[in-house]
Amino acid sequence: MKILVAGYQHETNTFAPTLANWAAFNRGDDFPAFIHGRAMLDKLSGVNLPMGGFIDAAKARGWKLVPSSWCGASPSSYVTQDAFERMSASVMADVNKGGFDAVYLDLHGAGVAEHVDDTEGELITRIRQVVGKDTPIVASLDLHANVTQRMLHQADALVSYRTYPHIDMAATGELAAQLLARRITVGRKEPLHYRRLPFLIPLNAQSTWMQPAGALYDALSELDKHFGTCLSFCMAFPASDFDECGPMVWAHGEHAAEAVDRLFALVAEPTQWKLEFLSAHDAVVQSLARASRAHMPLVIADTQDNPGAGGDSNTTGLLHALLQQDAGKKFPGQIALGLMCDPQAAKAATAAGVGATISITLGTAVPTFTGQHSDPPVTGEFRVRALSDGQVTLKGPMMTGMAVTLGPCACLELDGVLVAVVSGQMQMLDRELFRMVGIDPEAMKIIVVKSSNHFRADFTPLVADAKTDIIVAKAAGPMAADPADLPWKNLPASMRRKP
Repeated sequence: MKILVAGYQHETNTFAPTLANWAAFNRGDDFPAFIHGRAMLDKLSGVNLPMGGFIDAAKARGWKLVPSSWCGASPSSYVTQDAFERMSASVMADVNKGGFDAVYLDLHGAGVAEHVDDTEGELITRIRQVVGKDTPIVASLDLHANVTQRMLHQADALVSYRTYPHIDMAATGELAAQLLARRITVGRKEPLHYRRLPFLIPLNAQSTWMQPAGALYDALSELDKHFGTCLSFCMAFPASDFDECGPMVWAHGEHAAEAVDRLFALVAEPTQWKLEFLSAHDAVVQSLARASRAHMPLVIADTQDNPGAGGDSNTTGLLHALLQQDAGKKFPGQIALGLMCDPQAAKAATAAGVGATISITLGTAVPTFTGQHSDPPVTGEFRVRALSDGQVTLKGPMMTGMAVTLGPCACLELDGVLVAVVSGQMQMLDRELFRMVGIDPEAMKIIVVKSSNHFRADFTPLVADAKTDIIVAKAAGPMAADPADLPWKNLPASMRRKP
């Protein structure tokens, strides 16, 4: 078997301020930069990404891979028309060459372009028009995919992650290989059944490290064993303003309808998904009170500036709250915040050198979904504690082995608060990102992470009690913690904005 393989990853927050242009897919911040041909197989094999898992599974089955291209960009606003068409043209050029028996696509599933609402459905359709109805097309999806009917009907099979934080990305690539093998064995597309939930689920309620999601995905696995199906449940990305945004349950197999109906009954109970948030001020006050008697760090998630959901990782609401409560003076050098994306601050720190004091303005006031701007930048005399070239290999459970490049980076200290400042964008999902600039996470009293849930995989082991020592805070930023706060225009009236 010869399998053409390609990948395209973007999670689109249509309310975010920054577009994903072609340069964003070539920077290599929290995704590998655009890569084409044999180099893709060499770079992604063994990496915890779906493509890595599929490559290894294909080798084990004796399949020959025909590599096209793979690209990904940090979550942001719309993918530009130019970027999408460049990506599509690269893949389609290889599709048009032929010489393969099936297609595997490593997709996100929540990509929205300036000219196409459903970019993954569009890409699959373009491929289908060339290869015809008999060539199998199988794709893996992110757990946050907004799965469309077009995607489901144009592909032979789709399968999504089952963990959030996504520690099973490579495993999902292996599942995609299993689905492709099933499709080849059966000789036809397996029966498909799907149902969409009638409400949006907030990102912070979706973590499989918490309930109800943890138990629901356990139930999904048990139903698969019982019915012989391949079930998926995408909780969706609740910030993509188009008509098919929303959670979806689907399955492939002879008993797909029964399996989907059973899982749907479990996941569609709305009250289990409700979640409360603290303000930045209250989150810091509560953490300081606990830190005085805690023997392990406490973690605050700055969820509304999560660069994994469309934020630019540059707002200052939590930093202001820490400074206003004298957090760094109460625990000097034991309060850390990251990652703060500010290339100019990182450049100034690099020029000044370790030990220098620099007078700068840190952070940015950005437009938010409320129509107002986030908190103002922080101006002060910062001491340069450490510098880095921003090259680091991740060791945490989520993206183990991934090498990232974030450009010039620094640890800046203001009034005892340590800030990990970077030039590229990446959410704080791995402790190595703090160590990169000389911050020891284990030695901190309070850690502020610009992330919604991905941080939990590597930071939960740091805290004594995840229920009390991890706090989700709402500081002003581009990503609404509550989807009901967003100014929706295209979401159907039938889709409730709250569970």
